[in-house]
Amino acid sequence: MISTILVVATIGISLLAFSRNEYMNKLIFNPYMIDKHKQWYRFISSGFIHADFIHLAVNMFVLFSFGGIIEQYFAAYFDNRAGYYYVLLYFGGMVASVIPTFKKNKDNIYYNALGASGAVSAVIFSFILLEPMQKICLYGLLCLPSIIFGVAYLFYCYYMGKKGGDNVNHDAHMWGAIFGFVFTVILKPDLLISFFQKLMDFGNVF
Repeated sequence: MISTILVVATIGISLLAFSRNEYMNKLIFNPYMIDKHKQWYRFISSGFIHADFIHLAVNMFVLFSFGGIIEQYFAAYFDNRAGYYYVLLYFGGMVASVIPTFKKNKDNIYYNALGASGAVSAVIFSFILLEPMQKICLYGLLCLPSIIFGVAYLFYCYYMGKKGGDNVNHDAHMWGAIFGFVFTVILKPDLLISFFQKLMDFGNVF
C-alpha cells in the first residue's frame, strides 16, 4: 500500500517537473543550495523527480516489484510498526544515499542530482537480507540469486563511482543499498543470523 502511494506520488511529481522546469530547479538535489541557503527539503524532494521517462520507469518498476514484498515481511515481523519502519527504510535510504555527495559537493553550485535510486536501492537490499537466495532477474533474461546480484551491484557502483564521467551518482546507489541492509538488521538483528544460515544451507547443497 505504501509502495503504491510512493509510486503514484513520484510519477505525478516527476511528470509535473518534466513539464515545468521551475519545479525541477526547485526540487532537485543541489548541495550548494542546501548548504548556503539551508534548503534541507531537497534531500527528500529530489527523490520525487527524475531525469527522463526511462529513469522514472525503471525506478518505479523496481519499487513496485520489491516494495510490496518488503511491506509484507515488515508486517509479519513488526506488526503495527511495519508502516512506520518501511517509511523510515525508504526515506532514510533516500537521505543517507546522498549525504556523501552533499559533503563532497556543497561548494559546487553547478552540481545537481535527482531520482529515487538511493531509496529504491535500500528497498532492494532489505530484500537481499531477507531472501539472499531468491532469484532476481535483470530485464527478464539474466536471473541470479539476490546475494550475487547484490555483491555485483556494489562492486559496479564502487567502480563506476571512482571512474565517473557518466552523469550518474553511483555513490548514492551504493550508500542507499548499504543503508537498506544495515537498517533492516538494526530493526531485527536475528535477520542477520537467518541471512548467513540461508547462505550456508545453499552452500551445503553443493
